[in-house]
Amino acid sequence: MTTAPFALGSKLGLDDLALVARGGRKVALSPAAASKMAASRRVLEKAASSGKPVYGVNTGFGDLATRRISRGQLGELQRNLVLSHACGVGEPLSEEEARAILFLRANEIARGFSGARPDLARLMARIVNSGAVPLIPSRGSVGASGDLAPQAHMALLLIGEGPALLAGRKISARAALQKAGAAPAVLQAKEGLSLLNGTQAMQAVGGLSLVRAARAWRAAQIAGAMSLDAMTGTPGPFDEVVHKLKPHAGQILAARQLRGLVRGSQIRESHRDNDPRVQDPYCLRCMPQVHGAAWDVLENSRRAVETEMASATDNPLVAGGRLISGGNFHGQALSFAFDAAATAMTALANISERRLFHLVSGRAPRLKPFLADNPGLESGWMIAQVAAAALASENKILAHPASADTIPTSAGQEDFVSMGMTAALKLRQIVWNAAQVAAIELLAAAQGLESHAPLRSGPGVEKARKLLRAKIPAAKGDEILSPRMERTRELILEGYFEEVLP
Repeated sequence: MTTAPFALGSKLGLDDLALVARGGRKVALSPAAASKMAASRRVLEKAASSGKPVYGVNTGFGDLATRRISRGQLGELQRNLVLSHACGVGEPLSEEEARAILFLRANEIARGFSGARPDLARLMARIVNSGAVPLIPSRGSVGASGDLAPQAHMALLLIGEGPALLAGRKISARAALQKAGAAPAVLQAKEGLSLLNGTQAMQAVGGLSLVRAARAWRAAQIAGAMSLDAMTGTPGPFDEVVHKLKPHAGQILAARQLRGLVRGSQIRESHRDNDPRVQDPYCLRCMPQVHGAAWDVLENSRRAVETEMASATDNPLVAGGRLISGGNFHGQALSFAFDAAATAMTALANISERRLFHLVSGRAPRLKPFLADNPGLESGWMIAQVAAAALASENKILAHPASADTIPTSAGQEDFVSMGMTAALKLRQIVWNAAQVAAIELLAAAQGLESHAPLRSGPGVEKARKLLRAKIPAAKGDEILSPRMERTRELILEGYFEEVLP
């Protein structure tokens, strides 16, 4: 647990988000942020008392923006907004994702552009720190006017309504607030809108997926290097000279890491001379070009999310001493980013599955068909490759861009939407699938490597193999492989192999 709490209203990266989301860091509202929020609140209250229509403050919402609300009903308006917009359905988001949404929204309103009171941010911080989270259904957002339905379910907890989660157990919102040592909020002018109007749900789901995607990418690098040596391939195509002639940053990184992983391999030296093969299949030879391009896309997507996390996505915004209506709640930048990342991870799983195919084909030198000890009597890794093929093909369906779609909502007032939450949810599944494919390749490649004993691969690959074997023993004959496959995927997504890469 990091001792210093994260100061709400500060700039953060995806690694900060992941740490808070898993409960590894507390958060707090600093005096400076509270002062900024108070100043912003005074601007909002002045506008609310001016008698002029201010969207979401003394008017209805969406297509009902022309309806004026009396001053005595402004608090009721905000409570009604939260209750009416809590229309999510489907399986709930994970506790990490729900905590990330709450944290991200607290962090944004603490910047002082929403006009919310400091007490609201303090309440959100107490809940984040308590371990309890709102129960948020995963479906119901079209990614414009903010992630309204998911964030309404988040806001329910703040006003003491609806269910919550604590350590996997469903509890009432009131019990969750009690756990946090807090009372339900009584929302004032615009505060319900300030909780709902933003892109935090897609930021959370997609952002955490990108953290896991980077871990899956590194695992694919390790698995690819392991597969290369298991199939007695050549690292020649990873030569630095080659990649300086096509200097994409990701490609140069991928080639450097792959060279480092297999450097010093005894297996490589055993077939350096008199090998009749001239070139390896693309899935081995072109790893830097494919893996590297995927990394560049993931990095671009990461930058888009971190820019969004540093943005004010509310409407209207308190800026320059006045309230300004705009469209910063629209999630198009995130939708594009998540769709691009989904395509990259789909390609990564595809090339991983192709290496697995060659590993078990029986055509690689020194490897038995399907890596079985006694092929025929035993089927070995035959159906593990089928499982990987199924996941890789599922990704191809899921990779259809959500951002290519839109559908009018709110009687046409909100007539072009981003589908950013859909893109985030698809990316989450694609990353899970890609990590599972990489896990199967890693297991099979390790099995293949061990058939070369007493010869060893490079120290980098050997370190990865030993880490794997510390958790997952080698198969002996035909065994149930699913538990090994599942556990290895979990290790990948937890970042277990991160220390291996040079």
